[in-house]
Amino acid sequence: MNSMIDEDNELPVYTPAGVERFSPNSGKRYYTPVVEQSLKPVEGTIFKHTDDAYSLYTKYARAAGFSVRKSTQIVTHGVLTIKYFVCSKEGFRNVVLGHALDNDGKRKVVRKKPSKRTGCLAGIRLRLLKDNTFELYEFVEEHNHGLVHQDDIHLLTAYRGLSYTQKKFIRGLSNINLGPVKAFNIMKELYGGYDKVGATKSDVKNYKNEVNLAIGDNDAAMFVSRLLSKKEFLPNFFCEYDTKSDGTLKCVFWADEDHKRNFFSFGDVVGFDATYRTNGVGMIFVPFTAIDNHNRNVTIAGALIDSETTETYKWLLTRFKLAFSYEPMVVVTDQDPAVMKVVDEVFTNSRHRLCMWHVMQKVTAKVGSNLCNRTDFKKKLGDIVWADNITPETFEAEWKKIMTEFELTDHEWLLRIFELRHIWIPSYYMDENMSGIMRTTSRSESENHYFGKFCNPKCTLVEFLSHFDTAMECQRYEHRKNDHETRYTSHEMLTDYILEEQAAQIYTQLIFVKDVQVEIDASIRKCMSDGSEMVNDFRIFRIKDYEQPCYSFFQVKFRKDDVTASCSCLRFEQYGLLCRHIFNVLRFSDVLEFPKQYILRRWTREAVPNGNNLPMVGVNGVAESDIQVDTVVREIMFSAEYVVNKLVTDMEKLCSFRDHMKEYMSTVDSTQKIVPEPTRKDRFAIYAGYDKTTTATVRRPVGIRFKGCGSGKRMKSQREKAIIQSGKRDRRCTGCHSTGHDIRNCDVVILKRKHAANAGTNAGTSEENYQHSIDVQEI
Repeated sequence: MNSMIDEDNELPVYTPAGVERFSPNSGKRYYTPVVEQSLKPVEGTIFKHTDDAYSLYTKYARAAGFSVRKSTQIVTHGVLTIKYFVCSKEGFRNVVLGHALDNDGKRKVVRKKPSKRTGCLAGIRLRLLKDNTFELYEFVEEHNHGLVHQDDIHLLTAYRGLSYTQKKFIRGLSNINLGPVKAFNIMKELYGGYDKVGATKSDVKNYKNEVNLAIGDNDAAMFVSRLLSKKEFLPNFFCEYDTKSDGTLKCVFWADEDHKRNFFSFGDVVGFDATYRTNGVGMIFVPFTAIDNHNRNVTIAGALIDSETTETYKWLLTRFKLAFSYEPMVVVTDQDPAVMKVVDEVFTNSRHRLCMWHVMQKVTAKVGSNLCNRTDFKKKLGDIVWADNITPETFEAEWKKIMTEFELTDHEWLLRIFELRHIWIPSYYMDENMSGIMRTTSRSESENHYFGKFCNPKCTLVEFLSHFDTAMECQRYEHRKNDHETRYTSHEMLTDYILEEQAAQIYTQLIFVKDVQVEIDASIRKCMSDGSEMVNDFRIFRIKDYEQPCYSFFQVKFRKDDVTASCSCLRFEQYGLLCRHIFNVLRFSDVLEFPKQYILRRWTREAVPNGNNLPMVGVNGVAESDIQVDTVVREIMFSAEYVVNKLVTDMEKLCSFRDHMKEYMSTVDSTQKIVPEPTRKDRFAIYAGYDKTTTATVRRPVGIRFKGCGSGKRMKSQREKAIIQSGKRDRRCTGCHSTGHDIRNCDVVILKRKHAANAGTNAGTSEENYQHSIDVQEI
């Protein structure tokens, strides 16, 4: 390939903006801006204040292609008399001779940054007059550097920055766990290009870092302050926290009015489980979860703790009782010993159950993957654990058979969970009310996954609270949407039984379609009566269920006078919903009205009154004026969007609206002064709603270690070691630059030392110098 450039096809050369002048004496080039005459500063102009001059010169600089910096000022007897505004390339960067060393004598690694300074002399100079005004007495127009074209003016640092609305947008995306890079890319799409954003990706990342830096050690104090402000402004908001003797945040529990309402409606069965890595402090998040009338998880409280000790959980559950005044019917937890002890101690009126999913998840880790993956052990165990209809006697017999078959009769962990069978195997508590709600899947694990979408392990506690509020807002919106779909949509009936239509008007859509309708349909298509007999006031029906084994018959006791019914499958007792066997008897007995005593409010459409969702905006302790500004800004944006949507098909009117907006923008530019950026403290207060940085009484916890986090020194297999080693750079000898050894046992260095000794070199000095060189390299 020819490396020569054809003279007729020369590569384009970048030409700076402005009129170029070449000085033959110095050999340098100078540039004069090309701007409208009305924008140029004029010597002799009088200004009431230096800010007016700065505003004028900044507008001129932007049109010319450079940026401005405030420079020299002279103050006499406390009065400003001289002020310079100069080109940002004025002066030269200070050069530090030598190398900076740290405390250990090592050379500091300093990032190399290019200099923007060229010693430019362009600028304006102001002096104070006797009437306390300022005169522009000197204007240097010419620059010793090229000026920036308007297409690239947005890249100059002075004209880059995030606006109020952009910062709000970034914070809003942060609340849904979208970081600064994604926020920048989204803004690019909104504004129509990266150059239209007005900031760079680094600016967005720096803003996020600046916020975190401003929060700093005040994180815990701000977090508690925002919760306490909610307690002040929101009705029935409950919040309590505890600290260690040195003021370090230990644990905090909170629940708002919606949480309490959900507990009163759905708090018959409550589960809670520790969730890790939801914040950068390392505090353990403990959400309390129930199940709503759409069979969806609903959060009824939140908590953060610094340790999983008996003392901490006792404090937590005691605050739960204080917040809600009574205990749940059933409490579902994992096998944590501290939790198991405290639940039985604090919730004296509750039934404590272990989550079946958590227990079964540990089987593979406890008995070994070979046994679980290469045999049918886990399948056989699951068949008796997850069985809907199995007696305790049958379970124990089958368990013993499985343990014997796979030679696990002496397995310590299996023996321990077998001893606890009465609190996690359903057959031991099938007759208990609502005992089956949380047993089929891990509700706690689902809740942890849900919050994982909104939180991240690097966020501050303040951010975590915003993420939690966003998660609650999303959860409540989904509940409201499910309520709406229940009220305004309907499903096709599967049978001609009148109770099916009545049930469709009683239960929520999901409960009806996924459960009640299925049971009513199965009562007709899959169930048959095998006779009945009278026993006292009840008629006992034998119902054959064709989805069950051929030997299965279910007994239904029924009294028609008051429509009292019960079934041996105990489905109503476990779930609060009638089974197919009872529906079969009701249909056979010509019951034409859904029995009210078997309608649990928790599954109905009106379990929670509509329109009671709490506002999640404006309760974080932010000043009232900032809330008002946010409200007005939203109204302006919605109004502009509304007009655009209406006029998008009428280009003439759309252009007229655009021209009107641009005209108003010009009016604002001509009348508004350039207001200095708020200080870091002010920005910090606006974002966090907390500015008492000097009076923080709650300290940020550090060094939190939760259960299962490990020591980082676990045993590794040879395969894992090989994978890790393959990703590392080989260590090189600093003497010969080869791999596989270091300078202390390098053959080349040893040989050189021998030659030096044979040549009569002072061996002691050589050895001393050599040892010194080794010590320096090892530092």
